[in-house]
Amino acid sequence: MDITELLKRKKLTKYRLAVESGVPHATLSDILCGKTRIEKCSGETLYKLSTVLGVRIEDLIRDSIQQSAIEKSYETGLPIYLQNDLDAYKEGLRKKSTLLDCLWGELYGSINTAEISEGSITPEHAAYLRKKFLSL
Repeated sequence: MDITELLKRKKLTKYRLAVESGVPHATLSDILCGKTRIEKCSGETLYKLSTVLGVRIEDLIRDSIQQSAIEKSYETGLPIYLQNDLDAYKEGLRKKSTLLDCLWGELYGSINTAEISEGSITPEHAAYLRKKFLSL
């Protein structure tokens, strides 16, 4: 379950959750903004949050683990040309390539081809790739 949704149900603010659970506000903010994945938190943090929110630890992390699996599947098993362009773009980002705009254009075109021309990826899949890598 999403912590933000649980906060609304319990009519709690993130500050109040931090105080009642004993989890530092900075840690909670990192979890809520996605900087820290909930399933990577310590057992103690998960226990404290789940106790105050009134849910099982498994329920607290299930959605995050499922989302992580979806994201991994969306970045593998792509058509070869799209996988090559994605890998080249990631490498360009890592190396701070001066050709990043060209790599961006290649990736953008490959996503469109795979989605629109070939239908080898779904619109949701294409939207995920655009949002994560092309900020569209």
